[in-house]
Formats: sequence, structure tokens, C-alpha cells
Amino acid sequence: MNITLPDGKVLTFTRGVTGAEIAAAIGPGLAKAALILEVDGQEWDLFRPIEQDARIRIVTRRDDKALTLIRHDAAHLLAMAVQELYPGTQVTIGPAIEDGFYYDFARDTPFHPDDLPRIEARMREIVKQARPTRREVWPRDKAVQHFKDIGEKFKAELIESIPSNEDVSIYYHGDWHDLCRGPHFRTTAEIGDAFKLTKISGAYWRGDAKNAQLQRIYGTAWRDQKELDAYLQRIEEAEKRDHRKLGREMNLFHMQEEAVGQVFWHPKGFALFNSLRNYIRRKLDAADYQEVMTPLILDRKLWEQSGHWENYREHMFVAEVEDEKKTLAVKPMSCPGHVLIFKQGTKSYRELPLRMAEFGSCHRYEPSGALHGIMRVRGFTQDDAHIFCTHEQITGETASFCRLLMAIYRDLGFEDVRVKLATRPANRIGSDAVWDQAEAALKAATEEAQLAYQLNPGEGAFYGPKLEFVLRDSIGRDWQCGTLQVDFNTAARLDAAYVAEDGAKHPPVMLHRAILGSLERFLGVLIEHYAGKFPLWLSPVQAVVATIVSDADSYAREATAELRAAGLRVESDLRNEKINYKVREHALSKVPYLLVAGRREAENRTLTVRRLGTEAQENLALSAVISMLKAEAVPPDLK
Repeated sequence: MNITLPDGKVLTFTRGVTGAEIAAAIGPGLAKAALILEVDGQEWDLFRPIEQDARIRIVTRRDDKALTLIRHDAAHLLAMAVQELYPGTQVTIGPAIEDGFYYDFARDTPFHPDDLPRIEARMREIVKQARPTRREVWPRDKAVQHFKDIGEKFKAELIESIPSNEDVSIYYHGDWHDLCRGPHFRTTAEIGDAFKLTKISGAYWRGDAKNAQLQRIYGTAWRDQKELDAYLQRIEEAEKRDHRKLGREMNLFHMQEEAVGQVFWHPKGFALFNSLRNYIRRKLDAADYQEVMTPLILDRKLWEQSGHWENYREHMFVAEVEDEKKTLAVKPMSCPGHVLIFKQGTKSYRELPLRMAEFGSCHRYEPSGALHGIMRVRGFTQDDAHIFCTHEQITGETASFCRLLMAIYRDLGFEDVRVKLATRPANRIGSDAVWDQAEAALKAATEEAQLAYQLNPGEGAFYGPKLEFVLRDSIGRDWQCGTLQVDFNTAARLDAAYVAEDGAKHPPVMLHRAILGSLERFLGVLIEHYAGKFPLWLSPVQAVVATIVSDADSYAREATAELRAAGLRVESDLRNEKINYKVREHALSKVPYLLVAGRREAENRTLTVRRLGTEAQENLALSAVISMLKAEAVPPDLK
């Protein structure tokens, strides 16, 4: 039979040849480096026979998908080690995930963090043993009965959900075996030893709180020790930058049980919030957006008509008004409210595009286990906007939005931005023909904007396909923030229309767009990106005037007043504390400038300027300090 390589070269082999044999025929280096292969685009074990002509690609450790493969095998490795060390433990599921893997176990005795080194040591023993892998295909019913017989009730239940006429693949690593689609490496040795177990948490069987509670062990795995060390260093750095920790140290916000998933912004935090919001407001005003405000609570009937009640109800908070016998819903987004504003009065095609923006107060129900500081909340402010336009205007408006978004991200310190195009989900409104049209329009517009993108199948909104903008922060983590969705459905469902050039009424296309997304979440990202050391224009407190002796108190108050009059956010620290104590305290609060006033400074109307993160200091006239800070504190859009 003929095997076609990626470069088009055709090799002839006997039917039943394996990927390992093909790699060996090409060269000993490739035979050693090979992990799996792709057969006509399908992932395939190196030891699995190929029975017909095929186009193949051999995957090595340098390949982009190698990390997912390593983590998949590492999850099996974890399950093997746990069951050998703790007999009677049942396995459930164990996938590869971003940066690592996990496996969920059913066990009466809880795991303890002290168990992780022991489990990890057994995993390393199994790697050294180079246990061979083999694949068997069983009838589904045989697999169900087998796992029931060996006491693996969760695995048996999982297999029972597979159609009865389908066979299932079982992978053996030595004697240990598991249900799995594969592929897997030839031996456990090929996993390598660049892995580490990281934490233990609780989980529910199949993610449902009504089901049995399981124990989840997380780990991370990489190609080599250098990659693992870099990841662990990144995690250590991320812990230092945790926005919850910095939020406390900088006195920005707090959260408490009386308002689960909602933020109490302190004065300094709200100054940061407003600096960001005011900057975005100026950028939108320059881009010809009109700002509006819509009600927080709207009648259920509107949400039913828009499609949210059917497709988003589980995330919505509702209120019953007994005397009016009405059900109201707290808005999770601003789309229907903006359509109602659009419908006031007759709109002509000459008025389009109409760009309507709102810093909307939105609320969405998130399970308590999913909440995470200000990154994942129930109450948030969204920089929501909708562009009402014609079909012909989609490309131009999308391109203009993308340019605006990229300029804002650069101003905020993000240069590395990736784009994903998310297509139709299973639960959606509108016909396939409408979706075909919307997806084609968004692809064309993205290409017109000269943005490279990758497809994200099935992850679009229920009303339209979307672009997702992913930021990479200063320590290499990705954050999905901005979005743009092309919607041919919502305006029509809510009976919105404009008078076209031909005199007929047509529903407008809606481009749902957000640049920051949730301001709360974006501020959490910014806190961690900058480790709290914001550029001066964003800093909640831009400078502190700190006295060395009480004789300078009067001058310090005067200097603070003049700095504030110049539009700077400045505080004074007149406490009877040593200056070194004040320096440490304000450094912990990430104040960019400490302006020190003693007797000499008071006499000369100067300040000794100390920049956060440096030991150097400079004595400048008060007027020079004001000029310097004013120049540095100008927001990027006003320079």
C-alpha cells in the first residue's frame, strides 16, 4: 500500500505497517523522536497498524500538539500511581487541560497535600519502568460489564452512555487499563519526567452538584525540565501578582458574603475604575459613539422575545412583582434595551451606522465555585456597545472597530493580541441560512481588517458568530477580553427596522461589541499585568508627600494642595513615623512617587523625589515636580 508523506513523497509498505515502522524506515532519528502520527488527519498510535493507502504526518516532541499528548499520557500516569498506592480508589475522567492535566477520583478517605510527593514519586518510577502500551477494541457491553466486575462503577456508567452498537477502545499501560479514545505513546518512558502535581480540589461527577463528590488532583507536564521550570516560575510570579492580594495591599476593593460575587470599590479602587472608564469614554466619543443608559430590570416578555429567556435563563436573576403578577429579570447584557432605544422614532438608512454605547451595570448568575476575585463576578460593568448598520456596512464597521480595539490595547500596555473566530453553537436562534450569511460576513470583514485568526468552532453567541480578542500579559498568560458579534437575529425578533433606500423597511444588522468586556475583570487583568505598578495616568494615588519632621507639616499640606490643584491624585503622610517606614509602606501600596519634605525642603520650596522601584532620589523645586508629574500623568489619548 502507498503512504504519502507531508512533502508529497510516496513510500510503499506492506498492509498492516505501523507508524513506528514507517518512522524507522525514514531514519533512526525520526524513529526515536516520534510520539504519534496522523493518518488522513486522524491521530493514531505508533503501534497501531495501517490497513490502507493513507496520507500521514509524524508528530514529534517539537510539534505544537506534543504538549497536549504528553499531558494526556500524564493523566493516565497519575491514575496508575494513585490506584497502585491507594487500592480501592475508583477512576472517573482525566483530561489534558491548558498548562496541565487532572484526574478525578472516587475515594472515601480524602487526599491530603502531603500525598502529592508520594504519588509523584510513584509516577516517576512508572516512567522509568517504560511500561508498554497496547490498544484493544471491545464491544460496548463487554466493556460495561468488565468495569462493573472490577468495581469501577463510574467508568461503567460512562461507557453505558455510549450507543450500544459502538465499540470502545481500551488502552493498557502494562496491566493497568482505561477507557480512552487515545492515542498514547508506545511506553510510559516517552512521557518524560518534566511534570509536577500541583493541587487537590473537589469536583462533582459529571459536573453536577447533585451527583457524587469526587477528588481532583491537578498536575502540569512539559516537554523538558527547562519548560517546567519556566512554568513554575511563572506560577510563582502569578501568585505575587494575584489581584486579590494586591487589591488588599493597595486598598482598592474588597468582597464579602453579604454580596457574593460583587465588588465593594474603595476610594482608591474607584479612582482607578474611573480613570479607565473615562479614557474609554473619550475614545468612544472620538469614534462617534453615542452614550446611553438603559434600565437595570426589564419585563420577562422582552427577554422571551429576544431569545435570552430560552438560551440564557440559567444565568439571569429574576424578581417577582406580586401585585402586578409580573416576572422581571435583571439584565445580563444591554442588547434588548439598546434595540428599544433604536425603535424610538423612524430610522433612515442615512442615519446608519448608529453606534450606541453604554457602561451597563449587568448581573449574571455564576455558581459560587466559579467566582474568582473581581475576575469572575455576578455584578459587573460592561463597556457594551451596539452598531446598528446595513449589510453593506458590516465590513467597514468591523475593520474600524478592530483598529479602535487594537489602539486601546496598545495604550493599556498589551502588544500581543490573538484573534479567534467563534462559529455557531448547538443552542442558537435563527436559520442555518442566516448563520451562513453572518459567518461569511464576519470572515470577510476580519480579512479586510488584515487580522490573522484561528477558528473556534461552536463557541459563538446564541444569536451570532463572534470574534474573540485574546491578550497576552507580561508573564505570558492569555486573557480573552474583547468581542465582536455579527447578529442578524435580535433586531428582527424585537421588530426593529430602518427605512432603506428603496423605501422598504429592513431589520438592521447588529454588531455587538465590547473592548474591555467587564471593567471589573479587565481591571483584575491590569492589576496582575502591571503587578500593581500602573503607569502614572492610571495610578489610583499618583504621589504621596511624606514629611521627615513635623516642622515640615505646613509646607507638605501646601505642596499637596498645589499638586492636587494641578489635577494630580496626591495624598500627604504627616504621621510621626520614620521616613524609612513610610517608604516601605507606600512602596507596598505601589505609589509611583514619594515626595519627601523636611526642614530644608520647606525652606527652599523643594521636594525630594523618589520613584517607586529605585533607590535614586532627586531634589527638585515644587514647580518642577508639578510640571514633571503633570506631563507624565497625561493619558495616552490626550498626548
